[in-house]
Amino acid sequence: MKSNELSSGQTTSLILLRILIGWHFLYEGVLKLYNPAWTSKGYLLSASFLKPFFTWITGDSLIGVVDTLNIVGLIGVGLGLLAGFKIKWACVGGVLLLALYYLAHPPFPGLEQGPAEGSYWIVNKNLIELAALIVLYQFPVYTSFGIERIFSRNKPESAG
Repeated sequence: MKSNELSSGQTTSLILLRILIGWHFLYEGVLKLYNPAWTSKGYLLSASFLKPFFTWITGDSLIGVVDTLNIVGLIGVGLGLLAGFKIKWACVGGVLLLALYYLAHPPFPGLEQGPAEGSYWIVNKNLIELAALIVLYQFPVYTSFGIERIFSRNKPESAG
């Protein structure tokens, strides 16, 4: 085995991580899509960091677009990761979404904490999931399981 090849256990672990994160994104997106009362406005208005930016995007002319982009982004990232299609794009989209969620309510000392599941100090679930997506981006998990595997097999081998 070459030193840069992944073992089957490593590959399986990365695929499992990809599927679990994909499920989380898809579930959150579908939940918001089918809840007509849902809006990100309250979450954004309670931002404790970069407050002027998050307040600006909650304006009447932007909040509908922001909510729609959030739902589409969550579902798109979720489907991409679950189905194994355009995984790198899905990872980048997920990182961007999670970075915005993290920056709206970062668990920094001295900042008022917004809606959170527990008490955090610097590291929270958004940051951990963001880091996991960065890890997934680094590995060619698309060649092992998912729709993209079909397309990667059809690519011509490069002459070595």
